[in-house]
Amino acid sequence: MASISSLGIGSNLDLTTLLSNLETAESQPLVLLQQRQVSYTSKLSAYGQLKSALGTLQTAAKKLSDPAFFQSVKAASSATDVLSASAGATAAAGNYSINVTQLAQAQSVVAAGQTSAKTAIGTGTISIDFGTIAGGTYDAASGKYTGAGFTPDASRTAVPITIDAAHNTLEGIRDAVNAAKAGVTATIVNDGSGTPNRLVLTSTETGKASSMRVSVTGDAALGNLLNHDPAGAQNLQQTVLAQNAELTVNGIAVTSGSNTVKESIQGTTLTLLKTGTSTLSTQRDTSAVETAINDFVKAYNGLQSTATSLTTFDTEKKTAAALVGDSTLRNLQTSIRAALTTPQAGGTGDLTTLSQIGVSFQKDGTMAVDADKLKSALASDLDGVSNLFSSASGSTAGYGKQLSALVDRATATGGALKVATDGVTSSLKQLDEQYTDMQARVDSKVAYYRAQFTQLDLLMSKMNSTSSYLTQQFASMSSSSDA
Repeated sequence: MASISSLGIGSNLDLTTLLSNLETAESQPLVLLQQRQVSYTSKLSAYGQLKSALGTLQTAAKKLSDPAFFQSVKAASSATDVLSASAGATAAAGNYSINVTQLAQAQSVVAAGQTSAKTAIGTGTISIDFGTIAGGTYDAASGKYTGAGFTPDASRTAVPITIDAAHNTLEGIRDAVNAAKAGVTATIVNDGSGTPNRLVLTSTETGKASSMRVSVTGDAALGNLLNHDPAGAQNLQQTVLAQNAELTVNGIAVTSGSNTVKESIQGTTLTLLKTGTSTLSTQRDTSAVETAINDFVKAYNGLQSTATSLTTFDTEKKTAAALVGDSTLRNLQTSIRAALTTPQAGGTGDLTTLSQIGVSFQKDGTMAVDADKLKSALASDLDGVSNLFSSASGSTAGYGKQLSALVDRATATGGALKVATDGVTSSLKQLDEQYTDMQARVDSKVAYYRAQFTQLDLLMSKMNSTSSYLTQQFASMSSSSDA
């Protein structure tokens, strides 16, 4: 069967252009569908922006909906070089006079010097347990106890440390102790003497109950180096005494095994830095509440700004934003404004409206904060401000709780924004299906036109060939007759 390599060759007609024009005409419904898709996609994106702005507002509202947030306390030390402090949820407001007389420290003991840290000493097992040294006398010069007792800490189990042939040097012992993570760190110090290399063991925990007792089984040389019992034979020299932190809080003596002292003042953690005196003040943290209320107002204004941008009509370009005239957005704005302008239930003298704390609505629909009025309300009636935004579990009172619930309802299944978003998503899916079907019909129609044009080309090509043949024959006959 004859074929045509390019439309129009056989007929000498511009069939390619004609076919393109026909395809454009047939595709007009597709263009309309694309325009609708763009419109719905813009609307879906706009609902996404609206949901994001509502989420920001809900986060700010939720923070203010929790009564515990308004009970937070901040701690301030008058001498930050002596101690710092942090207050937890159970801390109470108050002032405390603190005198730190002693810091907690970790015990450190040192072994006799060795000529080389790489010379073999011996093998065996080292066991280090911890406890409290009491009684007897202590000679600071020798670092040894006489007549003392040692009471093990029952809560800490000794970890056996194996000293094998690969770890029988001073360096090997150091590495084995550190690898065991037995509550001790080991280092080697060079003291510059004839036998300069000395193994130093330091407890990883501070406090009197972290004094060390070291026992060794195995080679005698290893035992002679490290066996150490504060209540008996002591082959190690104590260079740093294990001790508790000691302080007074309003004249009451307090001891702690750590320089991080918890709950000596209810809900408060002290971090001791050096000996000395300090006044600690714990008070309700109104600055955090002030910041949260300002953030709430910013979030509300951010929602208003988003709504404005999504409902703007450009008079010059004659173009409308995605949600111009949208009832879902309009109803949400109305509901939120109504929630924030409805007074809270309260007794005589209670705060019931936002304007009483300096938060008011402006003509353009945004909110503004009178900073001085807000500070005054927080200073004079923090509990009243708390009740304005929050309430106990089971209650629906408080602007923070009510607004958070409103956003939940709008965005949950069946909520106004969720229904609107799902509706647009469903419409887009339908448009996609219509587009696919319409494209198939257009492709089929264009294929039909192409086939018809191809047949026209073939027919015209045959006719032209026949015409040419007959012309040649007639010319030949005429030539013969003339002869």
